[in-house]
Amino acid sequence: MPRLLMQHAKIRGQRASIREKDLGIWQTWTWSQVLSEVEALAAGLSLLGLGRGEHLAIVGDNRPRLYWSMTAAQALGAVPVPLYQDAVTSEMQFVLEDADVGIAIAEDQEQVDKLLEMLPRLPRLKTILYDDARGLRHYEAPQLKSFDQVQREGRELLKLQPDFFAKQVAEGRADDVAVMLYTSGTTSKPKGVCQTHRSFIAVARGAVAFDGFNERDEVLSYLPMAWVGDHLFSYAEAMAAGYCVNCPESGDTVMTDLREIGPTYYFAPPRVFENLLTQVTIRMDDAGAVKRWLYRTFMDVAKRCGADLMDGRPVAFGDRVLYAIGNVVIYGPLRNVLGMSRLRVAYTGGAAIGPDLFGFYRSIGINIKQFYGQTETCAYVCKQKNGEVRLDTVGKPMAGVSLRIAANGEVQIRSPGLLKEYYRRPDDMVEAVTADGWFMTGDAGFLDDRGELKIIDRAKDVGRLAGGEFDGALFAPQYIENKLKFYQYIKEAVAFGNARDMCCAFINIDVTAVGNWAERRSLPYAGYTDLAQKDEVYGLIQTCIEEANLALSQDTALAGSQIRRFLILHKELDPDDDELTRTRKVRRGFIAEKYGVLVDALYAGKTSQFISTEVKFEDGRRGAIEADLKIREAKIFGAIKHAA
Repeated sequence: MPRLLMQHAKIRGQRASIREKDLGIWQTWTWSQVLSEVEALAAGLSLLGLGRGEHLAIVGDNRPRLYWSMTAAQALGAVPVPLYQDAVTSEMQFVLEDADVGIAIAEDQEQVDKLLEMLPRLPRLKTILYDDARGLRHYEAPQLKSFDQVQREGRELLKLQPDFFAKQVAEGRADDVAVMLYTSGTTSKPKGVCQTHRSFIAVARGAVAFDGFNERDEVLSYLPMAWVGDHLFSYAEAMAAGYCVNCPESGDTVMTDLREIGPTYYFAPPRVFENLLTQVTIRMDDAGAVKRWLYRTFMDVAKRCGADLMDGRPVAFGDRVLYAIGNVVIYGPLRNVLGMSRLRVAYTGGAAIGPDLFGFYRSIGINIKQFYGQTETCAYVCKQKNGEVRLDTVGKPMAGVSLRIAANGEVQIRSPGLLKEYYRRPDDMVEAVTADGWFMTGDAGFLDDRGELKIIDRAKDVGRLAGGEFDGALFAPQYIENKLKFYQYIKEAVAFGNARDMCCAFINIDVTAVGNWAERRSLPYAGYTDLAQKDEVYGLIQTCIEEANLALSQDTALAGSQIRRFLILHKELDPDDDELTRTRKVRRGFIAEKYGVLVDALYAGKTSQFISTEVKFEDGRRGAIEADLKIREAKIFGAIKHAA
């Protein structure tokens, strides 16, 4: 990676490499300027003792200096270990201990406070660097050093040894570990995935060639740096293609910053696309009658022919004309509001996306495609080609990737992006890779007749119903949950049913969407818990569930997974309460255990159940939320057999 930086500085030194919005103004660094910053930081870090094989923790929002820290560490032969910035201290402490971190770089006071709190329990952690000095003026901890100070000291070293950086980089090898990324820990403790320079550069070059990215492209970097998707899109691919990475001012300004930058390349997990669609729907619900009529009319046209037009398939002349009009009055303005007017390609991954949600974006002219991969594969397994985008698959294997389906339906792969090892966990590595060298993804899926991969669910989660009308029917909880989350009023869903006589579900409402719906009906509420337990809201959610059941009934394999009974949880599922991972994946097993009394009530035929749940507040305090939850029955439909 450092050699790629040096190459960019040489051949496109004056082109923009990275931007950051600070106090409302975009600041830009060229490739030459970035190289100078990284050289100074690497030299300064070496004076602090960071050397080959050492681990450097990095925690904070997406910031240029934090990306430079990765390259500086790599130049010294050290390994950057990015952490989730919203992780609570116990989660952060686990990674810092597991990775034997000696130096950490923190963005601001919030992250510094977490690290200082953990210092007595982290004897290996000797130095904490901070980027943003606001609020830290009177901190006297001897372990603290400012980013600026370390760079100043590094520049003094470079005056004495001008070739220091180049010599350090020259000692690096392609098979050195470039980064250690921790898995989300959906089912167990997170594992440190060691990926080499060779792996990430190979997959980055493959991805860049696949979509034709170059130095003129722009990407918005706003997803956690600790997540493999951000490391691929905002770091490795930028190093491979030489395009510009843009860091928003804050999480609250992402949509504004997105519109200002107008990226050509964009990535978001399904939940982000869901939130964007929810905002659009709310705005249209509040619009005047004429605007609502125009929106509904032209969205019907878009659903009918938008995706076909994008993929170059035949479309009737009348529909082409209507779509062109719709592009002027609806689709174009909508893409502009979303900040996607210049997009050439948008990707979604990390979890399955609802077909209807996927279809919505393609219908309005946004070239959204799916990809498939894991932390252990550098997020590089399958992608969809332009003109070959289908709602129910994740595309064909990428260049250099081999794929097979095991006897139990598990997807297994060979890839240039395969991890080198799990840090200090050889037993886990043995369990993850077959004797003949195939990585076991843990996902259940199959290849269709076009050679495209379709993911059903996590292999361990796929089960069967036992007893009842659909005895022996397939149960795929993630598939069901994603189908429910398409509805704007449902934020999260947790499905149960394996080895039981029916499928039941917990629902988290989207308080923004449902709150807007309630206000338009003059329905008062005092907060999430109060809103979630109103009869009118239960009726609204029941309608959504029954629509999903009807759709499930048309799938002969999953007709038995229709939801019979459901309840709306009294609190939002939260990573701080261990109910979701930091990438917002549902920890279904933990939830089933934590809310066991509610699961039992669903299957015992009860109509309500009292529960008291402990919650953690942002300031560290603990409290309890109590509620008497209602349980409702949902209508199910007979399986509809497809024509042969």
